[in-house]
Amino acid sequence: MHIGFAVPVSGAWAAPGNQVLIAQEAESLGYRSLWTLQRLVTPAGSADATYRGVPDPLVTLGYLAGFTETIRLGVAIVNLPFVSPALLAKQAATLDHLSGGRLDLGLGLGWMPEEFAVSGAPIERRGARAEEFLAALRSLWHDEASEFHGEFYDFPPVRMEPAPVQSPEPPILLGGASDPALRRAGRLAAGWISSSRADPAGLARSVGVVRDAAEKAGRDPGALRFVCRAAVRVGPAGAAGRTPLTGSYEEIRGDLARIAEQGMTEAFVDLNFDPELTSATDAVPRANEALAEFAPR
Repeated sequence: MHIGFAVPVSGAWAAPGNQVLIAQEAESLGYRSLWTLQRLVTPAGSADATYRGVPDPLVTLGYLAGFTETIRLGVAIVNLPFVSPALLAKQAATLDHLSGGRLDLGLGLGWMPEEFAVSGAPIERRGARAEEFLAALRSLWHDEASEFHGEFYDFPPVRMEPAPVQSPEPPILLGGASDPALRRAGRLAAGWISSSRADPAGLARSVGVVRDAAEKAGRDPGALRFVCRAAVRVGPAGAAGRTPLTGSYEEIRGDLARIAEQGMTEAFVDLNFDPELTSATDAVPRANEALAEFAPR
């Protein structure tokens, strides 16, 4: 299983300088990938600081592309209802060029009502909209002259240039936990990304649903990627009632091994869901320690 690392994207430590330090250290240690996340807004008055201070994920990756050379750059995830196919096609193709073909494009449907409200996007029929969105996106990338007429998206013949560097396209990895979302990933995407709320002990079932859908669609299940967002919280060993991905480095490494056994092909360590770290004044040294402990061996 390949190992990646999430750059600082939430809380006080999500400063550009910290992002560069973590990105360059991860690349030097041989990590496969760097990851960001999207959060447009949070509800006013919410006491949950998990998604406070989140910068734009694609702009962040474009910035980090200039400070790295080989490590892949992933977003988990951009929510499709909040952008148009043309805008995302342009942003992703540009980022693919800036990085020399290193983009992994994670896409999802969104879940927070406030984000749908500020985006002016309907929350209904998200799955149907997503399928049409992907078709329009690929038409813009692949066709010399793209024209699309659907229920939700409609545009005349246009050209989208430049095309992405990666051929035929940057890998599209779909999120989602429901069976329809998992089957959509198997039918239409290069793979699936688990959410921070996914039970690390129950990933095998989701992998099975995705693979089964791929096989029924005439695709090769063995070619799919399965990416786990490993929301890690490092702490003392042997804690009573310990949950997966929490505890000592040794305990968490064991959890990652069990995640690999469930069919996940990649996992990225994400410290952004640990408020004790993201708000700490010594967050970067502690993150560097985690980088060293979880580095590919």
